[in-house]
Amino acid sequence: MTRTSQTAVPCLLMRGGTSKGPFFKESDLPADVATRDKVLLSVMGSPDRRQIDGLGSAHPLTSKVGIVRKSAVPGVDLDFLFAQLQPDKDTVDTTPNCGNMLAAVVPFALETGMVAAKGDVSSFRVLTLNTDMQCDIAVQTPGGIVNYDGDARIDGAPGTSAPITINFLDTAGSVCSGLLPTGKVKDRVTVEGEGFAPFTLDVTCIDNGMPLVIFKASDVGRTGYESVAEMNGDTELKTRIEALRLQVSRLMGLGDVSKKNYPKMTLIAAPREGGAIATRSFIPHVCHDAIGVMAAVTVATACVLPGSVCEGVAQMSKGAAPIVSVEHPTGEFSVTLETDPADPTKVTKAALLRTARLLMRGEAMVPAAVWGGQN
Repeated sequence: MTRTSQTAVPCLLMRGGTSKGPFFKESDLPADVATRDKVLLSVMGSPDRRQIDGLGSAHPLTSKVGIVRKSAVPGVDLDFLFAQLQPDKDTVDTTPNCGNMLAAVVPFALETGMVAAKGDVSSFRVLTLNTDMQCDIAVQTPGGIVNYDGDARIDGAPGTSAPITINFLDTAGSVCSGLLPTGKVKDRVTVEGEGFAPFTLDVTCIDNGMPLVIFKASDVGRTGYESVAEMNGDTELKTRIEALRLQVSRLMGLGDVSKKNYPKMTLIAAPREGGAIATRSFIPHVCHDAIGVMAAVTVATACVLPGSVCEGVAQMSKGAAPIVSVEHPTGEFSVTLETDPADPTKVTKAALLRTARLLMRGEAMVPAAVWGGQN
């Protein structure tokens, strides 16, 4: 096949936190959304379980795409659109956020000349278009060059890298109507469905950057310390969790989510490794090897809410800005929360540390039949 039979689309392949995917300038992609989505599906090789004909790596965490542009919003430097693809589906979901891929936005913009370094540390304000959420992201840029080498370690990614700090400015109600979309900090629900006996349990439905349904692992007959392989092989559990997800999503005002990637489902248990709480997170049908950034922020938020399902399970530090260590299958994720002194249940700021790395620069090749390269 000759080069002229395909369209070359400039991109950088980047790791952001514990996720990975190609990043594009918005101007290099089709302006028409339907055509753009066809291009992204072709780039990633979806739908195909192995994604053998694309850049995807056969897992939801590596079936992600970042799209970046200069922002026209006053006080904002960059706009970021996150796209979640699935290996075996033809869907491109730009509804939820991804805090891991978010960590690679500023390095991408610096690498491609969209913004210029500001000194040894460069901070830029980024607007996530998916959820209309702003954050300040600081990247090390000694000598005006993005530095990827450092001593910062995040569980779920090998080795160490330069730290990238993300300060979220307003995350409540990213997809839902508010922090507590059902209007309650805890709901008791009875779930019925095929293949299992009806069961009743307490859940906390919460959205502080990512819509989550949080419940005790013991309420579904599990410890919360099972391995990822055990969770993914537990067909009966996954059937019950999906039935719960479809039912509770309507209480959250999300409607029919059978074809959506949210809400995520999070089992909790008492911590075992010195953290605040142990988690097993389904995203939503596969157990996460770790936990997503915004999911960790949202779990941490539930831990500080009196009356949530986390109360009596989480072991919290004291103070107005507690550090909540969220344990997951491959380590922990620490979130620093600042709360309103007049209302300890109101989170005013969430800060965390991530890392990122440029893996490859070049062009993604798309069949001309998918897109000829002209908007």
